[in-house]
Amino acid sequence: MEINGVGGTHVGQRREMNEDAILVEPALGLFVVCDGMGGHAAGEVAAGNTVKHLRRHIREHRALVKAFDGSERQAERLQGLLREGFEQASRSVYRMARSQRGKHGMGTTCTALLIANGKGIMAHVGDSRLYLMREGNLYQLSEDHTYIREAIRTGMMTEEQAKTSPYANVVTRAVGVRESVCADTLVFDVLAGDTFLLCSDGLHRYSDAEPQRLVELLDGGQLEALSARLIDYANGRGGEDNIGVVVVQARAEQDGLAAEELQRKSEVTNNLEALQHVALFQDLTMKQLVLALNQFHAVNCPKGQVVIAEGDAGESLYVVVSGELSVHRNGTEIARLGAGSHFGEMALLNKRRRSATVVAQTEVRLLVQERQEFVNLVNQDPMIGLKFLWALSQSLSQRLDDAYMPLDAASVKKTMQGLPMLSPFR
Repeated sequence: MEINGVGGTHVGQRREMNEDAILVEPALGLFVVCDGMGGHAAGEVAAGNTVKHLRRHIREHRALVKAFDGSERQAERLQGLLREGFEQASRSVYRMARSQRGKHGMGTTCTALLIANGKGIMAHVGDSRLYLMREGNLYQLSEDHTYIREAIRTGMMTEEQAKTSPYANVVTRAVGVRESVCADTLVFDVLAGDTFLLCSDGLHRYSDAEPQRLVELLDGGQLEALSARLIDYANGRGGEDNIGVVVVQARAEQDGLAAEELQRKSEVTNNLEALQHVALFQDLTMKQLVLALNQFHAVNCPKGQVVIAEGDAGESLYVVVSGELSVHRNGTEIARLGAGSHFGEMALLNKRRRSATVVAQTEVRLLVQERQEFVNLVNQDPMIGLKFLWALSQSLSQRLDDAYMPLDAASVKKTMQGLPMLSPFR
């Protein structure tokens, strides 16, 4: 798989100085967009300094990047490598701001993408963004560190209220504003045909209102022309800020996809689609969905295998990627499960014994999440836990409705007569 990139910056139509900085280093697998803050050339210095630090840091550790084998342990090391680069850059910019006149308070947003051995590792601070375009669909992988997003996320304001706030555009996290900075990181699969867009808010402030236009601009045409096309689009919409753009494409080798890569692409796509169809995860963003998928492991079951047995203890949630399973209770088949179905979710919350037996009727591929993996996921993003519990409560409510719906009035009356009467004065 070949990784190529192109990028550019523009001062825009309203600003006198260009404080955006980019890095396009396919040989290192490193791509960066920074949007400087501070004015009087301070933002330009902060952004440029951050780009230089990240480039130097990855070059010094290129052996670690080249040795990356795609494993979870190695992925954690590369996430740590990017975090270290952000920390070093923040320390340098902060000390420069304190020691040089006119630089006080300068800082920069920064979104970095490192690609190695079929994986992408994002590190992100501020309101620049990373997008993934796959199969004609555009997904935002980064989350803005701004007052408006924090207010909405915590329920302090609605989106409409936050937009009218005088603090709506305030960045809540940036490189160099403090000596230390906490960068968001994310690990995800990179597939042949994927296109990534890193950009400053000088571009995405316009695409938020018409996301399909961004898809059209990224789709088709030579890679070398894409960054200029995106910059022209932002300037055509007003160009109110500096514009920084990097476009990265993952392409198959000229002789086409190898069988191994084709299988990996199929597995990754099927795993994501299966998880997207699970009601418990239906409200997750693409970033949250990737975080969730990273906490599952895949299992292949032959026909006839008992996946779980009635009465056994268990701590796992199962999602069906492909194949068919049957569900039995007291020896009687009560349901069939296909791709996108799930079972065992209550085991994530308690150690109640299994209420049914599940058997593979064909060859089956499952995604499995243990309780500790679920805890790890919620610790990474508590909002995922909140969405999961909300979806689970809705599912349980529906099950109760379905259970009592068949009862007619006589059955309900008979059931109630068998219950002890409780005195309100007891």
